[in-house]
Amino acid sequence: MSSDDSFELLLEYMETELSFATSHYNDSYLDRRITARMRRTECETYGEYYEHVRSNPDEQRALLDSLSINVTGFFRNPEVWDGVRDVLRSLAGETDRIDIWSAACADGREPYSLSMIVHDEPQVDPSTVRILGTDISNEALQVAREGVYQESRTTSIGGELEYIDEYSQFIEYDSGENSYRVRDTIKQPVEFQRHDLINGDPKSGFDLVTCRNLFIYIDTEYKQSMLQTISESISQGGYLIIGKSETIPPEMKPVFSPVDNRNRIYQKQD
Repeated sequence: MSSDDSFELLLEYMETELSFATSHYNDSYLDRRITARMRRTECETYGEYYEHVRSNPDEQRALLDSLSINVTGFFRNPEVWDGVRDVLRSLAGETDRIDIWSAACADGREPYSLSMIVHDEPQVDPSTVRILGTDISNEALQVAREGVYQESRTTSIGGELEYIDEYSQFIEYDSGENSYRVRDTIKQPVEFQRHDLINGDPKSGFDLVTCRNLFIYIDTEYKQSMLQTISESISQGGYLIIGKSETIPPEMKPVFSPVDNRNRIYQKQD
């Protein structure tokens, strides 16, 4: 069996047996994640790794976790968060309760960034806000629920947090562990759940949905169905924020009207 055939057989197994929608993702993205697992398991070919995955439930879970889009940070693209503030101010003047969904939230830094903005913004009452963070990776969600993030040579968490003046009121720094712990006041409005945006059902009643930097990994033909799921989850007049390098497919433009094109902020139309 050729290498290409073994790769396709592995993708088919992941789709049918592990319920991961490989057909929705770019092959280059899938190949990067799979070959990373092959190196960790010392498998030299796709065929060898396919047999290893089939017989090893632990590796099945590890592979699925590795396929989570886990590139994230506090206040990623800081200029977008000025737009988030504007959206929250508008919502606070229109409704008694604000429901926010951070889809594909990885390790939770985006939902906690949302909570910090809520607590930092004088025009928003934090007691009226509920934030749901979802991801496909149980491992990422475990980190999110713990709310403890380690500084490393490749990330500057302190630098990420500088978007908020006096961020120490929201995040506690442990110099001994070189780590940052989210304070309980910021955790309080945030809940985490596992959700597959490709195969999962729509949610409902959200005033703001953030789904940033997921669609760049998704084949164009599947973006519309995913955005349809998001659309069904947003209340009329609610908002959607996607990644700065992402676009709304033409078929969905009648649904989402741009509010801030530069920062990819849209409003759902009636």
